[in-house]
Amino acid sequence: MSEYNKYEAVIGLEVHAQLLTKTKAYSNDENIYGAKPNTKTSVVTQGHPGTLPVSNKRVIEYAVKLGIAVEANIRKRNEYARKNYFYADLPKGYQITQDKTPICNGGYIEVFDKNETAKKINITRIHMEEDAGKSIHDLDPFNSLVDLNRAGVPLLEIVSEPEIRSSDEAHQYLLEVRKLVRYLDICDGNMEEGSLRCDANISVRLKGVKEFGTKVEVKNMNSSRNVKNAIEYEIKRQIDLIEEGSDIVHETRGFNATNGTTISQRHKEEANDYRYFPEPDLQPIIVTEEYIKKVKSSLPPLPKDLLKKFTTDFKLSKYDATIIVDDKNTALFYNELCGYTKNYKIAANFLNGTIKSYLKENAITINKLNVSAKAIADLILLVDENKVSNSIATAKIFPLLVNSDLSAEDIANQNNWIQESDSNTLINLIDQVIEQYPEKVEEYRSGKKGLIGLFMGEVMKLSRGKADPKLTNKLLREKLD
Repeated sequence: MSEYNKYEAVIGLEVHAQLLTKTKAYSNDENIYGAKPNTKTSVVTQGHPGTLPVSNKRVIEYAVKLGIAVEANIRKRNEYARKNYFYADLPKGYQITQDKTPICNGGYIEVFDKNETAKKINITRIHMEEDAGKSIHDLDPFNSLVDLNRAGVPLLEIVSEPEIRSSDEAHQYLLEVRKLVRYLDICDGNMEEGSLRCDANISVRLKGVKEFGTKVEVKNMNSSRNVKNAIEYEIKRQIDLIEEGSDIVHETRGFNATNGTTISQRHKEEANDYRYFPEPDLQPIIVTEEYIKKVKSSLPPLPKDLLKKFTTDFKLSKYDATIIVDDKNTALFYNELCGYTKNYKIAANFLNGTIKSYLKENAITINKLNVSAKAIADLILLVDENKVSNSIATAKIFPLLVNSDLSAEDIANQNNWIQESDSNTLINLIDQVIEQYPEKVEEYRSGKKGLIGLFMGEVMKLSRGKADPKLTNKLLREKLD
């Protein structure tokens, strides 16, 4: 037994989602990514004397949306707190957040293992807070620079229970969180831009032991792959330390994506070191049942609901459904498409194959596709009715359907692509081919069944490619056998 197999990981994730509000959490500064440094900040964000913060109502709405989506308990009375610490990019010397009264408690995110077995990762809390500014260390060889554009940007911090047991589970959990905030249109989920960041709390313990090991926090990872790789490295590092008899230090570490290692940054602060106390400048927020119902009525279809619908009602495989549900606009397009056609499998294949390839080649998203779901359904109907082959539909008709006012059937007729499905006509063509190749007919009947391809090819030539392949094959075999 490998020494590593004796242990199990205990992992909890803290995900920070920047919200897609027009203004910041407690000021009317614009919330814009990529602006010139220090142009989207003000005396309110910087906490100058005499200034007062004001709660952004949209932040509360987005928090409630997320809480409903994960089936959390939404707190009726919400109070703000000041989290005090010194850092160069925190101009006020404190962060407005929530401490003892997070807006959401409980809820869960569902993940699946390789056997497609579901596992619920419970959520401890979701709370509202503001972001700090950004320290920049690579533009000046002697100084760190500070950009306060990000200071005050609204965040939701989503804290999981320490129920994640592997890097794969953590990776999937993070992807599910990203998918959900994108469905809700509350965060763009762009980890590369820092709008979704993740801290991982990691410890290891011998299997069967209930007590937690010493926890290490790996902070500010900006990609799901980095989260996975950092956790894998940290698990191995901690097990190696235990096996050699060394202590694990309770600390904060960073992840070096270049060499795949974690690096010690500072000894971990305890929560009370932050000196939380009530925010005196903001009134408590009251969230009523009526307000919760109103927000709930505005929710879009959620990924877990669409996944269930596609696998149960539309009979898709879990694999096909997962691919479609991964993107909100794709899932909504497919859902609309299935309102026009009952051939759900062909519709899924068309979406995951032909349409997906077209979008990739043209560097566009499906909401930019200039073909309606109804037009795609009409094209699928041509295939269902054996009027055109699947290859003609995907390779020839679909590219012409894009940006065209013509229907799929009109395009097929104009280009003489409608299949010949009249049995009498096809039998006549088959008879011509059989008469032309009497020796091949004898060879076929003697056991060389592979010659069916020759006969099919000749019939297709005579029909100029219009013969219905399935019907032609059936009639050919009846004649030859």
